[in-house]
Parts: sequence; C-alpha cells; structure tokens
Amino acid sequence: MSLAFLHAHDGAEPHSDAVWAVSWTDADTVLSISADGAIKQWDSVSGQVSRTRAPHTLGLVSLSVDPAGKLALYNTLEGLTCLWDLDSGELRGSFESYARSGDSTEPSWSVSLNPKGGTYASTGGSGNVTIHSAEAGSFGERRATLTSGRSKFGMCCKHSPDGTRVAMSSEAGQIYVFDLASSSLQTTYSSHAMAVRSLAWSADSNLLLSASEDKRLILHDVRASPSGKPGSGAVATLSGHSSWVLSTDISLDGRLAVSGSADKTMKVWDLGARAAVSTVQDTAEVWSVSWRPKPPAHGSAGAFVSGGEDGLVRWWRSAGAG
Repeated sequence: MSLAFLHAHDGAEPHSDAVWAVSWTDADTVLSISADGAIKQWDSVSGQVSRTRAPHTLGLVSLSVDPAGKLALYNTLEGLTCLWDLDSGELRGSFESYARSGDSTEPSWSVSLNPKGGTYASTGGSGNVTIHSAEAGSFGERRATLTSGRSKFGMCCKHSPDGTRVAMSSEAGQIYVFDLASSSLQTTYSSHAMAVRSLAWSADSNLLLSASEDKRLILHDVRASPSGKPGSGAVATLSGHSSWVLSTDISLDGRLAVSGSADKTMKVWDLGARAAVSTVQDTAEVWSVSWRPKPPAHGSAGAFVSGGEDGLVRWWRSAGAG
C-alpha cells in the first residue's frame, strides 16, 4: 500500500527562526513554538494566526496542549515554564525552574501536561521526571520526583493519554515509563543506540513510539502481561530515514504514524504492516509533526502539520481528503 500526502498550505506569518514544536488540537487549531521566542495559535483552514504572545528573549523548546485544546504549556530554553489559557489569552501561571531554591528543582527542558489536569511533568539534566502543580495558586511547585536511576539528560517526557503513566527518553537512548499512581519506574527500554528526541503514545495508551538520532523509530507495547511483568517491549523497528529522526506522532485511530527528520523528509508509516507508505519531501529539516486529532473522512488517510528549521508551519493532507 502507498499513500500520497499533498501540501495543503503554509502558515501566513512564518516564525523568524526554527519551529521547535507544533500541535494540532481538538479545537482544530494548531499551536507552534519557535527558537524566535514566540508561541502562535493558527486557524487550520486559513493558515492565519489567531493568537500570539509577545516573544520571550530566549527560544521556546517544548510544548504540550491539553486534550480540549484550551491550555498550552510551554518551556523556554533556560527553563521558564508557562501555562497559557487559549480562551482568554492570559497566562495561568509561570515558573522559573532555573531559579535556585531549597526545593532541589532543576531547569526544565521538556514539559508535558497531565491530560487529567492538575499537574505537569518536566525533565532535564538529571535524567529524572519532576511532577509539578499546574494549578494557578501553586503553579510549578514540586509534587513528586520520579527517578530513572541514570543521570543522562532527559530529552522528552510525555504523558499517556489516559493520564496513568509518563514516559521519558534520554540522550543515551533509554526510555523510562513511570506509573504515576505509585510514582514508580514501571519499565525501561534500551531500544536505541543514540538520543531519543521524541515520543508519541497511541490514543489507547497501549503503544509508545520513539524517534531517535540513530535514524530509527521503535514501537513499544507497554501493556503488562497477566503475570504483572512488562509486556512484549519493542515490537517493531521502522527504518528508512537517512538522518536523525526528530519528531513523531500516531494518528487517532492508531493505524498510521508520521515522522519528521533532519533528512528533510516526513514519512508516514502503516503500523500494522510495519512499513513506510508515504515519503513527503520538504525544503528543510523537519523538527516537529502532529496529526489532526479527528477521524479522517471516509477514504482519506487524514492530515498532519509540520514545523522545522525554516520557520514555516505547513499543513499536509491525504490525497483522498477534501
């Protein structure tokens, strides 16, 4: 099987530096963050900017949006974490994770909102995951520390959609899955030989896809067997990119994944067949990809959005989509 994905349109007002992350929300808007310090909300139909904030001095490096598309959590290069209310346009909270305090926190690099609300996770230099309050009155306060046992830089952290787990990937290639109810390390995967830049969960929280500098994506099954032991672990390796894989996402129905790479391509993968079904050529390194979180029209494979080193936010649609 092969699928064709067509360039639909570009965002009308490009970022002036690389796009670090994009997220297509349930509200059918897209959010983007950039090394230019700006966060933008886009209308997906017109490609026009509908909201933005005054740029930060330093670039923005991590983005997480709540399931309803109403709150955006983002983090700056030095570790200033902010929660933006997309309805009102106001900041709900900000936290200087780099400020020295008796709380033994560290500068956050990657952040993830708990889809159940109330807390967010962060990771950074220590290779641990910190759980913080996401409530307005106590935003940023540490609630728990989840220890990986390895002091390798945390590249990415991501909550499972059901809010029961958080996964973290390291510069050394390990992936750690923590159970939030017990604050314990549930599983460690050593599937990759180099840094894991991006993680994506399936909508049912059973599968975890990792994207690495070793040019591969690996699909993991995180379900526990009846014996209580971790499940089948790495169940598929997706190879085909010729450089670092920088971002990945899984479609809502769990059938397809998309990946963005430093080789200036995006690939769409059929997870059941464990094979690439489309390669989309872009003009620059692709730093972030995000599926439209809605069921595609009949006969269509859906749509996704991308961002990369050229500062452009780009929409792509299946050739079968209207």
